[in-house]
Amino acid sequence: MRRMLITGAGRGIGLALARLATAQGWEVIGTTRGTPPDLPAIRWERLEVTEAASHLALARRLGGLPLEAVICNAGVLRDRGQSLETGYPPDLWAESFAVNVTGTFLTVQTLLPNLHAARGKVMILSSQMGSTTRAPGGSYAYRASKAAVLNLGRNLATDLCGEGIAVGIYHPGWVQTDMGGRGAEISAGEAARGLMERLAALTPMTAGCFETWDGRPHPY
Repeated sequence: MRRMLITGAGRGIGLALARLATAQGWEVIGTTRGTPPDLPAIRWERLEVTEAASHLALARRLGGLPLEAVICNAGVLRDRGQSLETGYPPDLWAESFAVNVTGTFLTVQTLLPNLHAARGKVMILSSQMGSTTRAPGGSYAYRASKAAVLNLGRNLATDLCGEGIAVGIYHPGWVQTDMGGRGAEISAGEAARGLMERLAALTPMTAGCFETWDGRPHPY
């Protein structure tokens, strides 16, 4: 059975991905910071993505378990409604980068032995808000962190491709979650279906791609 680990799987897109992957026959390991949903088909593990010790503890619990896929989904958007003149305090920037960028790097770094054991794939969820071709203003910390994780993913793709590990970066869409809001364009289930198709299509030949949830190339 194929095995997948999803960070931030307790709600939103991560939870939709976990449910769909389980239905498709994957063995799913979902990580969460708090109490997980009551879904016994998923193996729940606690992970604080900003803490190296938490990653190492997870790696010890997993041992050498091969992972065919790792989905770096955990993320935060903390700067909604911030004022350019008086907002965006340093701790907001620090948390945004700690979760969205450092957390992604630590996840991939710590789970490399598990990925090597299965020649697995890595899916990194960035956002079109991180594209340098889009500059509508506002949400500075979130946009900057998503641009950084896009750059991180492309460089990881270069380094890991030769080792048989394909890394792809994706815009999951504007999704009806706590982060995206009720007025967003697509449901979490729709986003999950598209992202699972992108995961299936990801190969070393397409590593480093930045694509939308429905398969369209996105400008960097």
